[in-house]
Amino acid sequence: MESYQTEYDKDGLLSETFWRTPQRAVPGRPLQRIAQNEVMSGSSYQQFQASVNDAWDLGDDEIISGIAETKISKAISQSVALNVINSHRNSSKNVNRSDVKIETETVKPQEEAIAVKKNEVKKIGGSSSASGPIRHYPGRPRPVRPSALISREESSESKLERFQQVLESSVLDLNELKHLSWSGIPVKARAVTWRLLAGYLPANTERRAETLDSKRADYKHLVRQYYDAEREEETYRQIHIDIPRMSPLVALFQQNTVQVMFERILYIWAIRHPASGYVQGINDLVTPFFMVFLQEAAPNKELDNLPLDSLSEVQRDIIEADSFWCLSKFLDSIQDNYIFAQLGIQYKVNQLKELIRRIDLPLHEHLQTHGVDYLQFSFRWMNNLLTREIPLPCTIRLWDTYLAESDGFAIFQLYVCAAFLLHWRERLMQERDFQGLMILLQNVPTQNWTDSNISMLVAEAYRLKFAFADAPNHLHNAGKSDR
Repeated sequence: MESYQTEYDKDGLLSETFWRTPQRAVPGRPLQRIAQNEVMSGSSYQQFQASVNDAWDLGDDEIISGIAETKISKAISQSVALNVINSHRNSSKNVNRSDVKIETETVKPQEEAIAVKKNEVKKIGGSSSASGPIRHYPGRPRPVRPSALISREESSESKLERFQQVLESSVLDLNELKHLSWSGIPVKARAVTWRLLAGYLPANTERRAETLDSKRADYKHLVRQYYDAEREEETYRQIHIDIPRMSPLVALFQQNTVQVMFERILYIWAIRHPASGYVQGINDLVTPFFMVFLQEAAPNKELDNLPLDSLSEVQRDIIEADSFWCLSKFLDSIQDNYIFAQLGIQYKVNQLKELIRRIDLPLHEHLQTHGVDYLQFSFRWMNNLLTREIPLPCTIRLWDTYLAESDGFAIFQLYVCAAFLLHWRERLMQERDFQGLMILLQNVPTQNWTDSNISMLVAEAYRLKFAFADAPNHLHNAGKSDR
């Protein structure tokens, strides 16, 4: 029996390929050996890291202005997103791999309505040929009940009622809550739903109040133990420098009260996770939790200019403690992104590179021909989970889906980044030099994006995940070129 190379080789480097291979021989299926390639093309990761040590400076998102907006019909985009999701989620539990077919579609503007009605899906290279029931492999979408998808015609009140029915059950059906949350969570239900999906709040309603009181008291103890005592100077200094640079155009985040709350959250997390410590960019991952819990404490208020001192001390303590615990749970599955040399991100960048090569070889070759290394643009996408690439309300909507992913969002995020890159394909192919490509990739024009754009993005990511996960031979010829 042949052996297969593990994700990390003996030298501590990561395998470039991420297509899963069987751990034992299967009758009738030839085994494949995946050759080891270099971890990063071009210069070493350490050299690149040194060259982008200012990657989170204030002006990095303002290099260019005036890029024309992509025109997207809101009605069409929402319909397409919902129909793509619906086409996958209505699969029966015993569907065979041979039943998974992806059909061709070439959508012209005047044909969009017909395409939505027929619920066609783009062809990306053929169907899987193996037979037998689909197993629940990590990274492969699981069959989802139709109740996971709320019709676009239903009112927001109707969707909120569905959430309330699930949330008020004596014993929560967490799978049902995930199904409902995947396509977006109503604002009024978001805070409690995020606590539940993050694993911070127990499913049993009778234990929730006691658990919240206990965890919030624990956080106060951590503040006294770590933050109010003698601090580790280097960690605190880096956090103290980064916090004022966070969202400089939003008055809320320039308030001293808010910045101190973020400092405490990040410092305590870093001290409690010494394998990684504080890494630039983690501060961006606190923001969605902070905003969701702030919105719960101050409903129907304009948050951008809300004086946080107008809230009671109890309210501020709740926001801070819940943001800390939910962040901790959220980062558990991606902590290797932030350990020494950030090996997890290196591996994910290689995954994205191979995935795009298999999905869209012309685009991959276009980037390679003009000297664009995937690390140069996708490092920040992976490190900040796209929080720097899309508006904050869109990030919160995206995290509804991340938190609802049954296999954990870390795998799904790879396909989201792939869908995000492919979204700009036409414009990227029109760029004819390295500078033009990098300006677009590092400053994608998403300032006017809304929830409908995120619905399209996650629908496309789901489609890619369904088509490519666990498919090492799919588009095999596309994987031969690596320039």
